Amino acid sequence: MKTIAYVDGFNLYYRLLRENRELRWLNLESFVKRFLDEKSELIAINYYTARVKGRIDRDAPRKQQLYFNALESLPMVTIHEGNFTVHKTWAKLVLPPEFEPELDPGNELSEPYPEKVRFYKVEEKGSDVNLGSHLVRDAFQNKYDQAVIVTNDTDLCEPVRIVREEVGKPVGLLAPVDNPARSLKDVASWVKHVKKLDAGACQFPDRVRIPHRRPAVKPCDWVAEDDE
Repeated sequence: MKTIAYVDGFNLYYRLLRENRELRWLNLESFVKRFLDEKSELIAINYYTARVKGRIDRDAPRKQQLYFNALESLPMVTIHEGNFTVHKTWAKLVLPPEFEPELDPGNELSEPYPEKVRFYKVEEKGSDVNLGSHLVRDAFQNKYDQAVIVTNDTDLCEPVRIVREEVGKPVGLLAPVDNPARSLKDVASWVKHVKKLDAGACQFPDRVRIPHRRPAVKPCDWVAEDDE
């Protein structure tokens, strides 16, 4: 059964990889194959993401590019880029305020606390639309017998429903959370939960060979906190 996987890169990152840096050097091919049965033939992986900005983490674009370079070693992976925006806006402050230790160690606000604060709002645009559009297009063009999506984004419920009910092809869900969204579970043909153990078993080697270019080397801080 010809299978194409559609990976929502930012949803995977924020749901599983962001808090587990040691899992970010993820080999998408071995990762997807881990969840397929012997009847499924993985023929392509579409990875949807966007170029990150360096406003919050100046080194983030370099580390992301290293990962993109590592993905070049996998011929079946195609990267589809959306847009990543960062802009300033106002929002009401949650009280008492909390800070992320990794980014603001020891930072505190003095009382009385402000009612509103201005902050950088980070948004990724286009990935879910691109993923859903390609999922439906490829189904109608009979490019696959089965699709697999890696996400927990409920915006993809309708594309999944169209593929299942109107095209008649199965769509499996690999959910990078303990409790997948009910609406996604209801429209998917099958659901499997992605655990840290699964991602941990599917990492690239620290140094990835790439044809006709320099090897991609895993960022030195993509390790478990206990290993630092």
